[in-house]
Amino acid sequence: MIYTTSIKNITKDQLNGFFVGWPNPPSSEVHLKLLEKSSHMVLAIAQESKQVIGFITANSDDVLSAYIPFLEVLPAYQGQGIGKQLVKEMFNLLSDIYMIDLMCDEDLMGYYEKLGMQRAHGMIRRNYTKQSGL
Repeated sequence: MIYTTSIKNITKDQLNGFFVGWPNPPSSEVHLKLLEKSSHMVLAIAQESKQVIGFITANSDDVLSAYIPFLEVLPAYQGQGIGKQLVKEMFNLLSDIYMIDLMCDEDLMGYYEKLGMQRAHGMIRRNYTKQSGL
């Protein structure tokens, strides 16, 4: 497994299979664009196939705050510690930041608590007609 903060030489063809269960998932092209536009990101890449099998992104002012909108691992690779390592790598990148926030579904809160995060209240607004990124 290779963990990298570079998207150099990453193509849309290496980004298949993510956003499982989304009614309007982003295309591989949009996925590549969101990686490019994120202020911080880490990829997990399978050494043999060079397929991206997991990723995490963060957007930050690089002064006090960061928000993690995405942590995804392909279903076939879940349960192997890849997500945990992606979070660890991102926390290392953001080690000088005062607050790192994310929103998640209730069933994922225990996962993030095990990684050192704490529960908080939050608010969201969603425009599902824009979920695909188009």
